[in-house]
Amino acid sequence: MNVQIYMDHAATTPVRREVVNAMLPFFTDRFGNPSSPYREGMEARQVIDRARSQVAEVLGASPEEITFTGCGTEADNWALVGAAEMGRRRGRHIITSSVEHHAVLNSCRYLEQRGYRVTYLPVSEEGVVFVEDLRRALRRDTILVSIMTANNEVGSIQPIAQLAEAAHERGALFHTYSVHAFAHISLSVEELQVDLLSASGHKFGGPKGVGFLYIRDGVSLEPFLHGGGQESGRRAGTENVAEIVGMGEAARLSAIRMEERAVHVGQLRNYLIRRMRREIPLCRLNGSQENRLPGNASFCFAFVDGSALVLRLGADGICASGASACTAGSGQPSHVLLAMGLPGELAAGSLRLTLGEENTRAQIDRVVERIAVHVAELRSRSPAYEEFRQGRAHRGILRYFPGNG
Repeated sequence: MNVQIYMDHAATTPVRREVVNAMLPFFTDRFGNPSSPYREGMEARQVIDRARSQVAEVLGASPEEITFTGCGTEADNWALVGAAEMGRRRGRHIITSSVEHHAVLNSCRYLEQRGYRVTYLPVSEEGVVFVEDLRRALRRDTILVSIMTANNEVGSIQPIAQLAEAAHERGALFHTYSVHAFAHISLSVEELQVDLLSASGHKFGGPKGVGFLYIRDGVSLEPFLHGGGQESGRRAGTENVAEIVGMGEAARLSAIRMEERAVHVGQLRNYLIRRMRREIPLCRLNGSQENRLPGNASFCFAFVDGSALVLRLGADGICASGASACTAGSGQPSHVLLAMGLPGELAAGSLRLTLGEENTRAQIDRVVERIAVHVAELRSRSPAYEEFRQGRAHRGILRYFPGNG
């Protein structure tokens, strides 16, 4: 299908042309195994090391603190399970938030099945963790805290530096899921004070199937994959040279004009939000009003089935999502929106639009126009909306739409 308007960059991003060009030789002519001692192998080792430096530079880290993985999910699993195993003699208590990505939440549930205790912190109406809630939850046996840098569904940015400081005061390691933040907003591991940070190449113009885990110097993790001694003995398996090269190049390119690009995309996002809230009744913006990822705009529409809306937009050639791409088709309201205090019937009407620098105001105009049409049509078929319109029921829903009822 020919995609006319792509507004689902949080699901994945188009691979930059420069990235494709950088990768291509390593599928054909330059195919050496980086563990081999001859020229082709040493050349592959050199380009992996260069990519490691490119990724590290974006974070203000040392190249030796970057380990490549198969994806962001692997990095999350390794961070949580590895840290839990290394710290189990000191304690078995882990803290995370109720709005984390499923790669973190399901890793925590896996650990619970193996005798670890997990505290799931609540969040504000904007999806933000309160530092004081973390302080109260910390215990002598807390070994790890994992809070995402920015939410993948609603875009809210967390106070990571303050949260990490609180964790360190009690001797706990701190991990942050940065899959949707890395290379989109400025991040410094020194300023954030994190011990572990995970990211994925396809979220910032790189290829799918490659990610990395930042492991602060001095932090020890058990290997997640066992076998050969690749990645300094931390992650067995022959490295995916082409995709590592691609992710390194994407990181390098993303660092160029990052702040300027964030401002541009943020202005497009704000234009989208203004039009949506002004022109579509009972349209709620989810997440932080100000402190959110540049391209993220998450909405809920009362008396609308979000999955039906996404399908209708797809038929118009508009790519969007209901919540996160990883939970598409589950039929369940977003756990993030529920944790933020929204009722299930409203959370079921969610729509996430995530912008990139190639999007335009003309595209936004078209998207808002089509959303308005589809929302009106879907509501016209809703008995609940008719009851609301006639003032007979569901009036309590108005509390979730200040100034947009």
